[in-house]
Amino acid sequence: MQSSITKRRIYLIFGAKIVHIMKNIYALFLLLMISGLYAQQHTEEINKIAEAEMKSAAKTMNVVTNVNTNNYDITYHKLEFTVDPSAYFINGKVTTTFTAVSAMTTVTFDLTNSLTVASVTKNNIALSFVQNGNDELVITLPGGLAAGSSATVVITYSGEPDTGEAAFTTEDHNGTPVLYTLSEPFGARDWWPCKQDLNDKVNNIDVYITAPSQYTSVSNGKLVGIVTNGNSTKTTHWQHNHPIPAYLIAVAVTNYSLFTQQAGTAPNTFPISNYVYPEYLADNLDNLAATLPIMSFYESTFETYPYADEKYGHAQFGWSGGMEHTTCTFMYNFDRGLIAHELAHQWFGDKVTCGTWKDIWLNEGFATYLASMIIGQLDGAAAFVNDKSNMISYITSQDGGAVYLTDTEALNVNRIFSSRLSYNKGAMVLNMLRFKLGDTMFFQALKNYLADPALAYGYATTPQLKAHFEAVYGQDLTEFFNDWIYNQGFPSYTIVAHNLTPGLVQFTVNQTQSHPSVTYFEMPIPVRVFGSGGQQADLVLNNTTNGQVITTAVPFVVTNVSFDPSKELISANNTITLGLKNYELEAVLLYPNPASEQLQLQLPEGVMVDKTAFYNMLGQKVKESGSDANWNVADLASGVYFVNVTTNFGTKQMKFIKK
Repeated sequence: MQSSITKRRIYLIFGAKIVHIMKNIYALFLLLMISGLYAQQHTEEINKIAEAEMKSAAKTMNVVTNVNTNNYDITYHKLEFTVDPSAYFINGKVTTTFTAVSAMTTVTFDLTNSLTVASVTKNNIALSFVQNGNDELVITLPGGLAAGSSATVVITYSGEPDTGEAAFTTEDHNGTPVLYTLSEPFGARDWWPCKQDLNDKVNNIDVYITAPSQYTSVSNGKLVGIVTNGNSTKTTHWQHNHPIPAYLIAVAVTNYSLFTQQAGTAPNTFPISNYVYPEYLADNLDNLAATLPIMSFYESTFETYPYADEKYGHAQFGWSGGMEHTTCTFMYNFDRGLIAHELAHQWFGDKVTCGTWKDIWLNEGFATYLASMIIGQLDGAAAFVNDKSNMISYITSQDGGAVYLTDTEALNVNRIFSSRLSYNKGAMVLNMLRFKLGDTMFFQALKNYLADPALAYGYATTPQLKAHFEAVYGQDLTEFFNDWIYNQGFPSYTIVAHNLTPGLVQFTVNQTQSHPSVTYFEMPIPVRVFGSGGQQADLVLNNTTNGQVITTAVPFVVTNVSFDPSKELISANNTITLGLKNYELEAVLLYPNPASEQLQLQLPEGVMVDKTAFYNMLGQKVKESGSDANWNVADLASGVYFVNVTTNFGTKQMKFIKK
């Protein structure tokens, strides 16, 4: 789920061909500035996503796992709703087929006491039931149900849905009534009898929405048909044939305008059905166009859209944010970042859903990282680096905090939806796994994770993701997961580089940790080295211990170094320097020595003089120059002199004799 913010739209209109060099430089500068602005806005948007999700989940911790619903597995729902967007009321008929996990004499559904059940039947025979004070509907099963046996019950009910979690909303847009639902995490029970814990997914559903004829009704899955009833109403039939948890089932009803796009690659093509308030459609056509390249990128990177046999779509609603309802994201507006985040959830969150709130990063960290990848894909590498830099700055703004939640933290909704940890740190941990494993293994592991029969269209936990990374990587990742996911904080590096000999550079790596839960963050470190002739090379230092000395070949004399230029690591307060004791300074010599008139400086390749000062035996400066490498010393009195030469590699003091 994601909240949105209004973004300034910056358009560059290029007319005639730019000829002058200065214009080209200005254009490049402007593009970089825009990329940076978008990345900064993206990070701010992620913060708003988490804030909004906290609002939607405000009562998460008021609901504990309902042990009374653990003894059966739901396989099918037929959901029949009669609603009018102008009235806060629902008439419902829910047909549920379930299989007993253990022998049962009653079956319990989650249902608010605000709704009134009129009848329950099984095979057209009325069953006795009770709505207790715990927002439960308890139905008696005559003769009981043996483990492994299935049954179907039909529940007819009506009333005003509970307003506590705002799961069922009626309001107006531009003077027209609209109705929509938003059930994450425990709001489904407020408008229909269900099983809403994170321990079951319904194999398939049929949704029938009867509403006044002037309105369009939207839900999950594929549109099967629309029947006009002859009483100024019509019934719209949607069908979804993939496993789905209760909180992702949704309906929306108003006077939508439909804008359809085509996506996918044959034979897996499918429509993107955009249901937009009519007054907003024209202004959002360009925004909606971004859905196609985002969808294409996700499909080519991971796998075919998981619901390609049905549809993808958006339905506009009044809540300020977005919600990744399976096959049909509900959205307040159609910002590109919002589209990217919610679409990513169709794979990570909908197809594979976090198994507990402690694993929430498997939903939100993934969606955040994929949306960041879209910045790189559509805006370029510099914008992607800037976005990661912004995330790192936010993550390291506090010393502690883990990606994975403790049992106590999982009772705190603010901690569950922590923008800094569940979203941003979760995203950057994925980036570090990608850097550590390399693109080929990283993306193959995620493809395997999505395709795993035990996880696909089901639930996953962090150890199951770890197992898929280890299977592809061929090495144990316990140290990595302990450091970066289960424990807290981040490292700060102090790195000193020395040119040992031509073509060989030595790095000494030291590290401090921001939090005592981690003794040492073992991680490959990216550095970039530069030469005086414009050369550049990217190196990876496989750092495992403090004070480690790493020697690596470089095909030029290193004159400058930089730390993590592409922002691959979560770290802060880092320093990397080029040491002053280099073989190049040892090769800096004065000749002839002694000298009577001309004195010259021998310089190896890559060493450049900044300034030179001559001192007599009394310490008095008698001569100085800038970048010169030879001098006329005829005017100096005979004797011994000290020469301090400052170069791009440091300062060296030498002695010469004036004859």
